[in-house]
Amino acid sequence: MTNISSPRRPAALARQFALAVALAAGTAMLAVPGFADAAYAQKKKKGEEAEAGKPVYTPAFVKAYQPLDAKLKAPGANVASLKPEIMALVPLAATADDKLALGGLLFNAGITGKDYALQLQGAEMMLASGKTKPEDTGRYNVVAFQLANELKDYEKARTYLQKAIDLGYTAPNLSVSDLQMNMAELFFTEDRNEEGLKYLLDVIAAKKAAGQTVDAKLYRRGVSVAYTNEIVPQVYDFVESWVADYPSPENWRDAVNLTRNLNDFDGPVLLDLLRLGKKIGTLKEKNDYIIYIESADPRRLPSEVKEVIEDAYAKGAIPKGSDSWVEEQYKSASGLVAADRAALPTLERDANAPTAKLRTVMAAGDTFLSYGEYAKAAGFYEKSLTLADADRDASLTRLGIAQLGAGNAEAAVATFKQVSGARVPIARLWTAYAEQKAAPATGG
Repeated sequence: MTNISSPRRPAALARQFALAVALAAGTAMLAVPGFADAAYAQKKKKGEEAEAGKPVYTPAFVKAYQPLDAKLKAPGANVASLKPEIMALVPLAATADDKLALGGLLFNAGITGKDYALQLQGAEMMLASGKTKPEDTGRYNVVAFQLANELKDYEKARTYLQKAIDLGYTAPNLSVSDLQMNMAELFFTEDRNEEGLKYLLDVIAAKKAAGQTVDAKLYRRGVSVAYTNEIVPQVYDFVESWVADYPSPENWRDAVNLTRNLNDFDGPVLLDLLRLGKKIGTLKEKNDYIIYIESADPRRLPSEVKEVIEDAYAKGAIPKGSDSWVEEQYKSASGLVAADRAALPTLERDANAPTAKLRTVMAAGDTFLSYGEYAKAAGFYEKSLTLADADRDASLTRLGIAQLGAGNAEAAVATFKQVSGARVPIARLWTAYAEQKAAPATGG
């Protein structure tokens, strides 16, 4: 997934997942069973068992099959004109071996005539015969799925695809995850996006429960569909696990940006998302820094604004002297830092007073957090939670940030998981980040 950095949603991010096995048009994909020599055909009489290993054909079927087979194999055979004769064979196929042979004939005739419906009928008949080789059955089901999908018979396609998945079918360029992805795509094709997303989430949960690695493409596709169609909260279900399992800078950047794009956060809320972005290195573009500066505000958090502008300068995201507004903000923040820092002892004393009001306590937490004094900031956020009219979700979010900064990742995870309301998407990303930090300490 790429390019989710625009300030608003792109028209489309999803790219249809290509089927991993080509359709059978124009070339025989399957080693379809042929018709055994007529000398082996046996008429199965009532009460008589067939000789072990020998195919059992109905004489009437044999009589009709052989000349038709020869016509279909003749150069320039016209399948369309022969179709009445082909269909006349269907009621004559009485035994499992009849059906297996007829299925092969139908399938190959469908390939010759580029007739998907005929190919599907043949594949279904071979499978229904119960005589396909175990090693071929999974592939036959995959082909039946593809043909049904091509014919837009999605329920039937799902049935055959699920059988292939249940059989654990794989091929050199086809994994079970590919088949599961295609199952989700069947839902997406019908605009049953929530069902498709639930299917992917269930697949991911099952793989995790079994201790299996989750293929990154399952996450990417889920994120893409949920993001493009603005399906929440499912998009965050995918995002949180995605960056936890595949914490590349690109994935983190996409996760932060899509969370920003899907929500109209006000400044103080957005600031906590951008703080995560800065910590994990996803601030890259000038606009990222501009929004950060506006959200932090040099009048409230001069030290943090000064630091983020210096980061933008150092990375070349905003070359020095290239933006007068940024220069003004930098000058303002730099001029306020000394007085702000000098006032810290008084702010700490006032916020620690038993009669301290919520505004003072939160100001102390925010100020000490901006200076990286995480233990003190955590203490003030904890105190704010005991006061009337506290914005519980804001206090919890920043308490988790402070706990993480102080090195207590496990406590931070527990705190972030208590966040509710509009801040949940931000808290979930912080949770994923905190869990990565906690992993070494927990042996995982």
